[in-house]
Amino acid sequence: MLHLKSSTDSRWLRQVDAGLDEVLIDHAHCEKKAAGTALNLIFHCVEHIELCREMTAIVNEELEHFHLVIELLNRRGVRFRRLKPSQYGRRLNDLVRKQEPHRAVDRLLVAGLIEARSCERFQALAEHVPDEELRTFYRGLFESEARHHATYTRLAMHFAPEREVLRRLDELAEAEAAIIGHGEDLPRMHS
Repeated sequence: MLHLKSSTDSRWLRQVDAGLDEVLIDHAHCEKKAAGTALNLIFHCVEHIELCREMTAIVNEELEHFHLVIELLNRRGVRFRRLKPSQYGRRLNDLVRKQEPHRAVDRLLVAGLIEARSCERFQALAEHVPDEELRTFYRGLFESEARHHATYTRLAMHFAPEREVLRRLDELAEAEAAIIGHGEDLPRMHS
């Protein structure tokens, strides 16, 4: 279960139709950022060996996905370049509490919610785009994003009791739904 409180709406699918190349470029940036998030958690929680092992696997998988998206862009003749990022991730990270162990719980849950939204968006893309290569590509990424979401949620329970983690996950999921529902003008993976 993805713990999301909303579904992708037609507004985002219209952005995809109008700016698919930018969504694909942004997807590559998102994979890179996801690897960075997992790596930062290794530095932050270095004494938690299980977390470090799990994050190492996620770093490797996210970087593999980054390269897959870059290859996809190259096959399509789309130049990978910097883009103005959406404010989605920043707005979610602004909700992270400052004191430990709450900070660790929130960092893990925010990362998990971003993975859940990516998973949900990949499914929406696979169902929406007419391009068979893209449909297959996004179906192939769905499972790993769902697994990452579950991993982050499970690891948060190392820092607080399950009931507390699930309550906080609900709170953050409500906030995430409001953030994604507000939307942004630029076609991005999380706009």
